[in-house]
Amino acid sequence: MGRLLAIDYGRRRCGIAVTDVLRIVATGLTTVPSAKLTEWVKAYMAAEPVDWIVVGLPRDMRGRDSESMRWIEPGIRRLRKELPGVRVVWFDERFTSVLAHRAMLDSGMKKSDRRDKATVDTMAAAIILNDYLQSNRYADDCLAPPAAQGS
Repeated sequence: MGRLLAIDYGRRRCGIAVTDVLRIVATGLTTVPSAKLTEWVKAYMAAEPVDWIVVGLPRDMRGRDSESMRWIEPGIRRLRKELPGVRVVWFDERFTSVLAHRAMLDSGMKKSDRRDKATVDTMAAAIILNDYLQSNRYADDCLAPPAAQGS
């Protein structure tokens, strides 16, 4: 069984989180410049087994795709093109940045550290992945054939 990798895709940088090999918990890993995402994921996957990738799907309060999909979709298309055999699924990311800020406050993190947007992006990716692991969607995706590309 391989890890799951999550991406909180942003215009400038992407927060990255991964599960342990048993897929019990997700932890924030790093941030990567958006322009370098595909090459970073390929290098990571050469070193670690990854079964599929979960990408945060930005939605507005009415459940529609947000404006940021204009730059996210082309980036994920490139990723899929470069990794054709890897399942990539979208998962709702609403409120993950707010939850990341709240978690930073609750943990007693210093104000200067809370201002670091890279930390927020990494925590948001971990929240997306943990939420995905706890969802019914994850259970369904585990049963789907590997060739199925998520929507």
